[in-house]
This record gives sequence, C-alpha cells and structure tokens, in this order.
Amino acid sequence: MNELQLLGPRASGPVLGNAILKATAEDFQVDEVLDIPLSGNGEHLWLWVEKRNLNTEEAARRLARAAGVPLRNISYAGLKDRQALTRQWFSLHLPGKADPDLGAAENETLSILKRTRHSRKLQRGAHSANGFTLRLTGLNADHPALDARLEQLRSQGVPNYFGTQRFGHEGGNIHDALDWAGRQALPEQRNVRSRLLSSARSYLFNQVLAQRVTNGSWQHAQVGDLLAFTDSRSFFPAGEAECSDPRLAILDLHPTGPMWGEGLPATSGVTGELEQRIGEQQASLCQWLARAGMTHERRILRLPIGGLTWHYPEPDVLQLEFVLPAGCFATVVVRELVDLVSVGQTDS
Repeated sequence: MNELQLLGPRASGPVLGNAILKATAEDFQVDEVLDIPLSGNGEHLWLWVEKRNLNTEEAARRLARAAGVPLRNISYAGLKDRQALTRQWFSLHLPGKADPDLGAAENETLSILKRTRHSRKLQRGAHSANGFTLRLTGLNADHPALDARLEQLRSQGVPNYFGTQRFGHEGGNIHDALDWAGRQALPEQRNVRSRLLSSARSYLFNQVLAQRVTNGSWQHAQVGDLLAFTDSRSFFPAGEAECSDPRLAILDLHPTGPMWGEGLPATSGVTGELEQRIGEQQASLCQWLARAGMTHERRILRLPIGGLTWHYPEPDVLQLEFVLPAGCFATVVVRELVDLVSVGQTDS
C-alpha cells in the first residue's frame, strides 16, 4: 500500500518541494509533556530518560534488566519513534526496595536525566502532549511559499491522520490485519495482536477522514457529527446550534471520526451515512475489531498545531517547533509542506 492509500489526500494544496527528515537523530526531537506533580516519595521510581535511535520498548527492557525487575514492573506513557532523539518518562515499581544502580542501562543511546519517587505508576496515555523540534535538511522549496503555507497550517490545522509508521513497512500491518480478519481469528502473541488491532482501527479512521478531506467537511461540523474538544476523550452530538459554536473557529472544538469497536457509530445524517458506508466496505475488519472486544471511541478529525514557529538556520534547512496532542503524528504536519525523500535523493 502506498501513502495515499494509507492516509488520504493533502488538505492544503500540492507539496511545495522536497526535503530530508531524520538524516540524524537530532533532526527529529520529541519531548513528552506530562502534567503530573511528582511527590518525591513512594514505591515507584520515575525516570526522565533521553533516548537516541532506541525505541521505547527496548529502553523498557534495558531498564528492567539493569534494575533486576520483571518487565511488567516498567511503565511508560506512550511509544516514541526509534529513529529520533526523544525524552520521555518511565516508572519502575520497586516496593520496599532502594533505588537500583541503573548504570548498566546507560550508554550512548540511553541517558537518565532525572529521577524521583512517586506514589503511583505511570499510566499509558497519561501524557497530555508531545513537543517536537524537526529539522528538514536538503530543502528544495521556495521560502516565501513555505512561510505562507505554514501560516495557513497555523490557522487551520491539518487533517489528523495516523502517520504511515502506524502501518508498518508498505502497510504490512494492514495486510496482516486483513488476513487475520478474513479468518476472524487473533494472533496469540499479545504484542502482535495489539499492534494489528491498533493498525486496523487507525486505517479505518484514515479512510473516513480521507473522504471528509475530499469533500471539504473535515474542518466543519455537520448536523449528526460527534464533537470533541482538543484535549478531551468525551464527545457530544452536533445539532444546528453546536455547528455554529465559535470554539470550532479557534481550533478548540472539532468534528470526530470513528475508532471502530463494538456497536455502531452514534453519528447520524451525512456523517452517519459516510461512516456506515466505510464500515460496510470494510466489514470484515469492523467485525474483527468488535469480536476482539475493542470499544468504540472517537478521534478528532482536525489537528491543531500548538506554538508553531519556524526559521531557516541555513538556506537548505527548515527548523520547525510545535506541540501536538498525545497520539498525534508530526509527520502529517510535514506532509502538508514537502515530500520527504531519502538521503541523496533530493533534487539539485
């Protein structure tokens, strides 16, 4: 599957050029935003960890080995990119134990920047946002055109697609999910099962969002939509009055799309018809997700870009800084600007 099949059309117009992202780990930096006051005491040791070219799961395994505890005693809020420089929190459950020597976990790919105790473990999804610093190198694009496009993105946001990394190499996770769904069976390995279920839900969401980008309704509430605030997981139906809510214009309130699970989406009108049509087209995936016990949830269609700033350290380098809600993809912001190419493939 190609990118257009996995995501959908761009919303801001044709790309303005091309560039390289992640020529080095420092070109893609992520800082987890966690608004939890830590008490300084308790049976959980919280670690602020910097990782370079190391995924979250491998970092957790290294911390568990160094601490001499089972992997289940290690918690983190979310998965971060491997090919990046990332900073995120981990917690270790150490009831009745002193702080362990974690030196064996540290090397050039992992550093512990801070440690403190707390009474509770770190829960998945506990972080509120992620801060990004991206450097696009080998940039081949007109600066004034980029500036105008970035101003546009700052005011209207971007479609909140799940990025291609959610789907594996060339959409391999979706091919596997379709295979399992065709048999209405589940992988035995928990991590494989979780990955494929997540990929399937993300793919279906992207299918709905792609249709709404195509018909221009992704930025607007329609009667029958379910609306949600940027930082809320709850949603409510849109009538005529809700469709005129001024908070829609300031990117605080948004229409949502389905994260498929048990039951039918509670949307109605043209939105309900669209989601029902996608569900019928992908019936085996939807039935598979329901049989797996997934709960129907919603995700905002529009992604506001917080604190967006940019500059050009060099003529062929664009540096972006911004904040996105947890679970959202920085690459879908870049996708509205330029095509990403591999090192050595930019136009001269």
